[in-house]
Amino acid sequence: MYRIIAKFFALGSLLLLPFQNVYAAEEAPLTAVGSTVVNAAEAKALFDKKAIFLDGRKDSDWEAGRIAGAVHLEVSAKLTKESLAKHAKVTDSIVVYCNGIKCLVSSNVIAKIRPWGYTKLFYFRDGLPAWKAANYPVE
Repeated sequence: MYRIIAKFFALGSLLLLPFQNVYAAEEAPLTAVGSTVVNAAEAKALFDKKAIFLDGRKDSDWEAGRIAGAVHLEVSAKLTKESLAKHAKVTDSIVVYCNGIKCLVSSNVIAKIRPWGYTKLFYFRDGLPAWKAANYPVE
């Protein structure tokens, strides 16, 4: 009896193995190539130094709230080399954020703009939820 139960659980575990990456993909990566990871306090220090905050979320998320003064260029529709150049030089410090650790937008934005020559990229993985929790300026 115990052998049958053990085999059942072993087989069940093997059947679920292909889906482990699906669940792992639900969180944003811990790092984004070509950027420096920052927490809320570090992002605020960059904000105080007039860094550009780039929000690549969809319009409805943007309208629901954002970091004060952020630039909105939706990653899939409006973020182009030309549109970003209207707001930032390649030498500017750019903090990229989205809806927190369950949001992949900010890492996708960094992957998209890094090849365009931007060198001072900051990945604010914790994003808007952490910013709001710290009572930093929002619109």
